[in-house]
Amino acid sequence: MSPAGGPGGPPALADLARYNAATAGLEPPFAVIDLAAVRANAAGMTRRAAGKPIRLASKSVRCRALLEQVLGTSGYHGVLAFTLPEALWLAGQGVSDDIVVAYPSTDRSALTRLASYPAAAAAITVMVDSADHLDIIEKAAAAVADPAPVQVCLDIDASYLGLGGLIRAGARRSPVRTPAEAAALARDIAARPGIRLAGLMAYEGQIAGVGDKPPGRPLYALAVRQMQRRSAAELARRRAAIVAAVREVTPLRFVNGGGTGSIERTAAEDAVTEVGAGSGLYQPSLFDSYRAFSGRPAALFALSVVRRPAPGVVTVAGGGYVASGPAQGSRLPQPFLPAGLRLDKQEGAGEVQTPLLGKAADGLRVGDRVWFRHAKAGELCERFGELHLIDGDTITATVPTYRGEGQSFG
Repeated sequence: MSPAGGPGGPPALADLARYNAATAGLEPPFAVIDLAAVRANAAGMTRRAAGKPIRLASKSVRCRALLEQVLGTSGYHGVLAFTLPEALWLAGQGVSDDIVVAYPSTDRSALTRLASYPAAAAAITVMVDSADHLDIIEKAAAAVADPAPVQVCLDIDASYLGLGGLIRAGARRSPVRTPAEAAALARDIAARPGIRLAGLMAYEGQIAGVGDKPPGRPLYALAVRQMQRRSAAELARRRAAIVAAVREVTPLRFVNGGGTGSIERTAAEDAVTEVGAGSGLYQPSLFDSYRAFSGRPAALFALSVVRRPAPGVVTVAGGGYVASGPAQGSRLPQPFLPAGLRLDKQEGAGEVQTPLLGKAADGLRVGDRVWFRHAKAGELCERFGELHLIDGDTITATVPTYRGEGQSFG
């Protein structure tokens, strides 16, 4: 059985045949996960991590069964959740006893719940980057008669500032950037009896989430590579100094960094104890433009051909599954199988219909299906209540997504 096609070459006809055969009894729209591709991607990510554990980013998976499956494999430990209610739910379901919430929470009811249950408080670490967050945690815990100590992780700004700060690359996250600022906040945490500093996080999105070989943009690619080299060198020095400064205040259980696009780079830093990653398991289309690795597309959705408006054109039902981020073409889903189809630039991906252009359209008939890839990983699961797991040419299980379990954490 040939592997699913990836960015390194055209999709194999055998993949189209086996996906169609496995799902012959299903009516589109539906979503599938190619388990062989997930296993290969997971193994590739652990090789890149070179022995450092990967904390699995749940936002990029959004399916409890798949989270549990990957966490059961070598090289993966703990969850990087995206909201506190999600972390409470995952801990209650026994998915993991080591969950870090990647973004600060001002959900007072969820923070009160966290302080109310010692088992949850022992399993979950919440993100902070200011005294305001600490004040909110303390006020929420004050509503509990005998609150459990709340563990926190200190978020550090990992963006790159060039030309004396005139140029910025990276996510706008924490206001904490220097060793002195980090140490000051660590001392504030240490002075609060109901709060414990457990770890430190710095996410370099300008490296982990920006591909360095965008197709058809050679000059932009060179600029990205130069920025990433400078950013990685600057951050490695600054992160090491921040970790050292914070450890003079209190011990740290973990130092988290990176993402799918920067696993090997981040793991190579001595100051980093673990890498956060998840999108590489599904290999969405935004992750095709990296030189350092090449994954296998594992998450797909199928739509039905409902019109043949003209030669070289077919129209499928639905398809407007646009990814978050800046409003541009890279956030649109991409036709994958059969090969040789593209979106119509005038219409893009529509809520009720999506025209597709290309020679391959002439080989399709009304009722045939087209397979798509989402631009991002877990966001696909917000559109579907279940995922059909394919191994070879057979569906081995059908499992609910977060949405299918009635959970929404946006």
